[in-house]
Amino acid sequence: MIFALVSVAALGGCAGGAAPGEPARQSGSEAASSLENCDTTLETDPTPERVVTIKSTPLELLLSLGLEDRIVGSAFLDGTVPESLAPAGWSVTELSDQVPGRELLLSVQPDFVFAGWASNLSAEGPGTRDQLEEMGIRSYISPAACDFGEETPAAVTFDDVFEMFTEIGDIFEVPERAESLIAEQREQLTGIERVAEPLTALWYSSGEDTPFVGGGTGTPNMIMEAAGLDNAAGDQAESWLSMSWEAFVSSDPDVIVLVNSPWNSAEAKRQRIEAHPAAQSMRAVREGNYISVDFATTEAGVRNVDAVETIAAGAIEIARRG
Repeated sequence: MIFALVSVAALGGCAGGAAPGEPARQSGSEAASSLENCDTTLETDPTPERVVTIKSTPLELLLSLGLEDRIVGSAFLDGTVPESLAPAGWSVTELSDQVPGRELLLSVQPDFVFAGWASNLSAEGPGTRDQLEEMGIRSYISPAACDFGEETPAAVTFDDVFEMFTEIGDIFEVPERAESLIAEQREQLTGIERVAEPLTALWYSSGEDTPFVGGGTGTPNMIMEAAGLDNAAGDQAESWLSMSWEAFVSSDPDVIVLVNSPWNSAEAKRQRIEAHPAAQSMRAVREGNYISVDFATTEAGVRNVDAVETIAAGAIEIARRG
């Protein structure tokens, strides 16, 4: 089969109606003094000065906006900070390799917490949002990772990710930096080549007895679609979901995307798949059609576009081999 290469400029799910470089909304002096974040009204004044980040994506976004001097501590990181994001001479102050407890959080005297997931802020951890507020600490959660309860979340798009950039730029009074970052990433997205005829793919995130895969509403689905892949689990209205090995094998995708992390490598996942007796029937396994992406690129943040680029390039190579 012959696959042509096309630009993602026409990929509506990535850029919505905005042209490359167009800011998501007004900011700076025209921005509101509060915003709604995960069903919580967050006052944006005063500007945060001492920030703790939980998970890698909040830390990486602040670094991308040149806010390293505001970060007093980070926790629950998903890997090392890329050299491209870390300013010369700067190093992360890692408070804990897990969600920090309240005492540890308070030891660095933050006035703001930026969390990658709603579950990062709990009474058992640093405190709920209300508890933090009572201590004079405001908080922001990545909107893609709110606690949606029984509600089915809308599928995450790059417009949503860029809106988070804009909100953080407004909160920290660096709207121009946020607009510049969005413009750069829209341009990067526009320049990515992908196969004209989509390949089917399954996103294997974690899990041994039961694979944990990317469903139809989360960042894995957003990344795969932007890279020119059809998500084999895209009809599942979940960000991630557990899938039986039988269903995994029977999905028979063209490509398997393996998430690489320090605690569960892509190679270990590949070996796990290939050790399954029925997996040899899968097209991707027979042809060695695997693409690996780093874990920290797979949650909503500044490295999602890099993940698209990696997967798109891998898909092109697989298509050429086919």
